[in-house]
Amino acid sequence: MNNTRFARKRISVAMVTFAATASTLAATTLVAPDAHAAPRTASLAGKTVFLDPGHQGSAAGNRLNAQVPDGRGGKKDCQTTGATGVNGVPEHTVNWQIAQLVKAGLESQGAKVVLSRPDDTGWGGCVDKRAAAASRSGAAVAVSLHADSTSTGADATNKGFHIIVPTLPIPDATVNRVQSGAGRTASTAMRDALVGAGLSPANYGGVTDGLQTRSDIAAVNLTKVPVVFIEMGNLSNPAEAAALTSKEGQLKYALAITDGITRYVTKSGNKVVSTAASKTPAMDTTAMDTPALKTPDTTPVSTGNPPDPTTPAADDDNPFTGLRSVLPFVEKVMAADDTSEIIKLLTTDGSDVFSDVLKAMLEVVYGLAGGKLPI
Repeated sequence: MNNTRFARKRISVAMVTFAATASTLAATTLVAPDAHAAPRTASLAGKTVFLDPGHQGSAAGNRLNAQVPDGRGGKKDCQTTGATGVNGVPEHTVNWQIAQLVKAGLESQGAKVVLSRPDDTGWGGCVDKRAAAASRSGAAVAVSLHADSTSTGADATNKGFHIIVPTLPIPDATVNRVQSGAGRTASTAMRDALVGAGLSPANYGGVTDGLQTRSDIAAVNLTKVPVVFIEMGNLSNPAEAAALTSKEGQLKYALAITDGITRYVTKSGNKVVSTAASKTPAMDTTAMDTPALKTPDTTPVSTGNPPDPTTPAADDDNPFTGLRSVLPFVEKVMAADDTSEIIKLLTTDGSDVFSDVLKAMLEVVYGLAGGKLPI
């Protein structure tokens, strides 16, 4: 029996196998730290992250079709309840559940997380109000979680995630500067993290290398902190609907999203390049005319067409490096619904970022003893 503890040091994921890791877990009898105690490795200490679980469960007495500013001089509906998966699970619930996992992971690393809505039933505000809340938060990054839908019935053809980035320029000069620079850098870092976890970019909607350019997203057009707007997958696709609604699938998405946030916030994501070198693919779905700014924005922006996202560059300082290799083990344990193995994993004396994040998320997934470990 191997006495090496699963998370004593950074996971050497290239060596991880289900059997080896399972035996490591079985050998562990140490007590896990309180999830609410100060993290040993507070890599995000002092940072604020704004999480927007897109849409909401009900109008809660408000008019969803009330017209609000879209950030382009026009108006759009205040809010919607979102799509419904082919398996009957509503998008707003998927967004909420995954946001809870991401929140737990970020907080395990010392981040302050601000949510756009308090639960999955009440009111979270119109799109313009959520953008204003994100701006007021002063967050290092705002992440809006969504899941797409391409048809009312099953669609096995269209699949994959995409990150929506804004058509430039954006009329508000401050928003334009932030989203064309830091916002694009954060978006490409997130794209690379999702690909690194084994998730595939969308094969529809004019998406290029996981990025889709649009002008109609008020959450981006109005927000004055860097925004990452994610469509995690297609709820009309039976396989992706199943992944987005299962506990093991949600954990995979949450770990990848937390990786993307960490890459950007800790400055371990993509480098920026000059505007002149940018080759951002464009697909304006609204054909809306955008007034030109008086002064051209020369802020450096992350390229919209960085190196092949299927082979992201290695990052020795990123604790999530090799996430794709360790995920099969975690998914296998969770799919088997073996609570004893989960408890062993949670009680491992981990000392690195990845293990702390994983433990925090698993506690949310299983809600063991009301969020406390039953030991």
